[in-house]
Amino acid sequence: MSTATLPPPGAFSLPEPDPEAELYRYAARCGRIPSVATAAAHLGLPADTVHAAAVRLVELHLLRTEADGGLVPREPEAAAELVVTPLERAMYERREMADRLRERIDGITRAPAGVTGHAGALDRLEGIAEIRGLVKLAAEVCRDELVVLHPGEAADDLVDELLDACYSVLGDGVGVRVVCPHRSRAGYAARARLTQLAGRGARIRTLSRVPQAAVVFDRSLAVTVDVTELSARRVRDQGMVRFLLGLFDQLWDGATPFAAEDQGYSGEIAHDLQQTIARLMAQGLTDEVVARRLGMSVRTCRRHIAAMLQNLDAVSRFQAGVQAASRFTLA
Repeated sequence: MSTATLPPPGAFSLPEPDPEAELYRYAARCGRIPSVATAAAHLGLPADTVHAAAVRLVELHLLRTEADGGLVPREPEAAAELVVTPLERAMYERREMADRLRERIDGITRAPAGVTGHAGALDRLEGIAEIRGLVKLAAEVCRDELVVLHPGEAADDLVDELLDACYSVLGDGVGVRVVCPHRSRAGYAARARLTQLAGRGARIRTLSRVPQAAVVFDRSLAVTVDVTELSARRVRDQGMVRFLLGLFDQLWDGATPFAAEDQGYSGEIAHDLQQTIARLMAQGLTDEVVARRLGMSVRTCRRHIAAMLQNLDAVSRFQAGVQAASRFTLA
């Protein structure tokens, strides 16, 4: 007769309770904790354990104390902002100081006859926290002009999160210009965001494709963002900054102004989008690649291709390419 193997000791033991998590959940349920003793009694935990947990939650800004000693919960996002923002600010202030010191040392030791780029002219940053902190700090000292290139990619929400700090300058006398893809006009959330920014004073234009996520502050500092790698480059080399500004101005001149009353794709925008699709199709690209280039779903891209085939009275992609080459004067 076989003997069943017994599980090791503790295999079915329950995890140790987390007093801080339990106290915060209790506060969130109740809305307010009148006293530590009350919470300890309801949770069935020792008073000193609950008191230590309350102190830690106050330090993390998840609880705030009232004048009568009561404790009120705070939203996790608000608590994180209170805890993390000073750390991010201090980190980037130290980074800026280190860069200034490197530049000063480089200026002192550089040979007079040589002309080379200074240290720190092109710095790489990785991770959402570092990129957000850099953009926030740069926006706080921006005084004249801010320009934003917002690409249409699958990671729109992430790009919006990283660039949110840029828009804090609206209303402070800083001119803000934004170039984003046509498809931002069609999606409800993206369109609502553009309408809100335009209402706050931002000037917005759209075009078929924006090649890069980038921000330029006061024509002196640029930040380029690679969403796929969650990395960014801080660019202070003035030649590179001028190049990015030239790219932005070229895209801006060829883009279509956004107005809150515009609805979806129509007129000039539809023509521009079909011209871009035809150009990409003429290169032999698949629907999937065309969609990726334009930052839209394959299904949406195929709807535009179908509309273009109908407008051109074509029955195949090849025939559409020939027709488009004639109608849109493509090479």
